[in-house]
This record gives sequence, structure tokens and C-alpha cells, in this order.
Amino acid sequence: MSAPGTVLIVDDERDMRNLLAKVLAKKANCEVMTCNSAEEALEQVQLEPPDAVLTDIKMPGMDGLSFLQHLQSIDPSLTTIVMTGYGTIEMAVQALKEGAYDFVEKPFDNERILRTVRRALERTKLLRENVQLQHQLCDQGVRHGFVGRSNRLTRTLELLHRVAQSNVTVLIRGESGTGKELAAKALHAMSPRGKRDMITVNCPALPEHILESELFGYRKGAFTGADRDKKGLFVEADGSTLLLDEVADIPVSVQTKLLRVLQEKEVQPLGQNKTFGVNVRVIASTNQDLEAKIRQGQFREDLFYRLNVMTVTMPSLSTMVSDIPLLSQHFLDRFCEEHDRGELEFSEKALQELVRHHWQGNVRQLQNVISRAVLLSPGPFIEVDDLWEEEGGDLSMDESVPCPFAEQELFELPYKKAKNRLVEEFSSRYLSEALEAAAGNVTVAARRCGMERQAFQRLLRKFHIDAGSFRG
Repeated sequence: MSAPGTVLIVDDERDMRNLLAKVLAKKANCEVMTCNSAEEALEQVQLEPPDAVLTDIKMPGMDGLSFLQHLQSIDPSLTTIVMTGYGTIEMAVQALKEGAYDFVEKPFDNERILRTVRRALERTKLLRENVQLQHQLCDQGVRHGFVGRSNRLTRTLELLHRVAQSNVTVLIRGESGTGKELAAKALHAMSPRGKRDMITVNCPALPEHILESELFGYRKGAFTGADRDKKGLFVEADGSTLLLDEVADIPVSVQTKLLRVLQEKEVQPLGQNKTFGVNVRVIASTNQDLEAKIRQGQFREDLFYRLNVMTVTMPSLSTMVSDIPLLSQHFLDRFCEEHDRGELEFSEKALQELVRHHWQGNVRQLQNVISRAVLLSPGPFIEVDDLWEEEGGDLSMDESVPCPFAEQELFELPYKKAKNRLVEEFSSRYLSEALEAAAGNVTVAARRCGMERQAFQRLLRKFHIDAGSFRG
């Protein structure tokens, strides 16, 4: 069994160092380093960083408190435990306030110190894994086309990264224009299968008989026009990933055969009795309500559960408003280069308009609007008028969505009342829209909003919204 980590023991008493080293090496299966002073320990930390530090608090030269401060400046993820003797409890308490993980009193209870060291090692491991993950997310975000720093997007990227390491089937849900295909590409690229090309099937674009033969393949003579053998896309994707884009549009007859592939990991080409084993990671995407299609008999419930092993819901732009300036600038830079327009900038009013706009088409709509503005703006600034079609002004604006910030009466109220009214108006509107889109299904609406069902219901009660009125 490999050691769970390295512990650095710092104490000016040689007997104490040796005793602790023996206990930890034998009982905690740790690698142990020892130093007789804080100054020596700092040099050791720079050369070979440990996973936890167990230090006396009262030592000649640099004391434990100063040592703790130096350690935190070197590596904030390093977990430090201080050891206290008679008359140093106050210093130990001060150390806790300044970032020490725990303290233990001399003379020691071996079990107590073992438990504390094990927890310290686990804490350091988790903190360092989290830092590493954040760096990976930043790198992957740039590499795979994601732009933004909002909590909602960060959580989605983190989920994609975690899911990517497995082989589970993933269902990517989200409104049109939220980047479901981009998420699928990122998922594949971050996975162990990423060295091979991902195969994408645009399900709505293929008629039923063509979709079936494309997915599963066929033997020569299986049907009129089948003048040669053809390998299906599942066989082509063996060892890689197959994306079923807009899976809700697959005909029921093809769904039955798809279910067999997911269950048995085997493909049977048309016109052939023999089956072929395949090792394919399936990702499906949809912007439709699959639960509603199940109730209507248009989608197999058993296939839904096979696809829905892990769900990733892509956030709408309305939940990432803070990312709109970053996205806007990203698209502006991209299209200025693509259309050879030199340097353009958004006017202050244009940027405000982009942030306050209701983006029904999400990121794709924002991208298209900025592409058009770059092409048509006389420059050097993109103005509000450059964003929208001339006839009828902003044709993509949902006029039913109020912009409370424009209502002067809000600014005539005391701050607290204005804020409460704004929150109430937004929450009522948001919850009602979610229920309407989910036909009154609270579970579906809560999931799309990224909330637990109980929390969603509490909000409904708070704002006196009846989910039943949205059904039927």
C-alpha cells in the first residue's frame, strides 16, 4: 500500500521528534521528515514540500506562530498542526485563528494524534486536488471554447471534467443555443478517448431508414440500392465517442434498436444475423422535454433511463448575465479578425444593451448579433443601432419581458423597498416561465433551473404561485 502522504515534524526536542516519527510511520503509514527548528523546516519545505506539518509552538529562534505564517505564504494548501505544552494554550488558540488546522497537547494520546494527522493529510489532498481542478478547468475552458467566469458556468465545466473520466452515458440538456454540442466535444476531448475523433449524428436531419442504416450499418443486398457492405457509425466509433445530437427526434422503431446497443454493447447490421461487439461511449443531447414525449408515446421510457445515466444541463444565458461582457468581447475580437475589420469597440450604451437584453437564442444568438454588427458597423464604435435590424428595431427582443431597471418609479422608492420589489417581480416571472415551459411539472422545472425540487416548491409558496394552473 502506498503512503498516504508525507508529514514534516518540527520540534527542538530530539526524543519527541523520534517518538512521533516512529508512531506516524508505523501506525499512519506516513513518510516522515524531521527538523529541529523552524528555520531548517522552511528550507526543507522549499526543497521537498510535505503534505502536513506537525510543529511545536514554542521553540528557540522562530516560534510556531511565525513559522505558520511563513508556511501559509509558501503553500496555502499545506495543513499545519501545532503542538502545545504547559502554558502555551493561548498561543495554540491564536494559531488556530491564524490558519492552523488543529492543535494537540503534550503529552500525547497516540490515537488522538493519529486521527488528527490522517485528517490533515486528507484535507491537504482535497485542497490540492481542487486547485489542480480549477487550473484544468481554466485550461480546458479556453481550449474547448468556453468563455466566462460565472458560478453557473464554472459548476457546469467542473461537472463535465469529472464525468469525462468515466465511460458512463451522458445526456446533455439545455435550451437551443446554449452550447450542447460544444459541451459534448469538451467531454470527449477531456476523456481517455479524446485522441480519437468523436462521431456526431444529427438525428433530425436523417430520414428513418437512412438513420437506421447509418447507425447500425448493412450487408450488401439488405435492401434496394445496398450494393456493398457498409460499416455503421457505432462500429466506426468503436473505442471513441458517438454523439446523438437532438436524440428526441429519433423514430421509435430506431429507438428500439438503439436500446439494444446500449444494453448489450453489440450491433447487428441490417441484413445480417451476426452481431459485433462495440466499445462506444454514447453522449446524447436534446433541447426538448423528453418526459413529455414519453407521456405522449413518442419516446421509449427504458431508452430514456439508459441515456440519462448522467445529466449535464447547459445554463441559459439568462443565468450567466455576468458573462455577457466577456462573451461579447470574445466574439467582437473573433469577428473583427475574421471579417478583417481592424479594431472595433462597443460603445457604453451598446454594451449595456447587450447585458440587459433577453437572449432567447442564448449564446448562439449573441454570437450572430455581434457578427452582424461587426460586418455592418461603420466603426470605430459599435452603437446600439448597429446591433438590431433597422425595420422594427430590435426584432429579437421579447417585449413581454419587462426591464424593471427602466422603470423610474423604482428609483423613487427607498432602496430596500425597491430591491424587494425588483426581486419579487423577477422571481415571480422566472418561476412562472419555468413552470410554463415544463407544463406545470415541478420536478422538470426545478431541474431546468438547477434547483432541488423542495427548494423550488418553497419559492412557489413564497411567491403564491400555483403549479397546477400551468398544467394542461
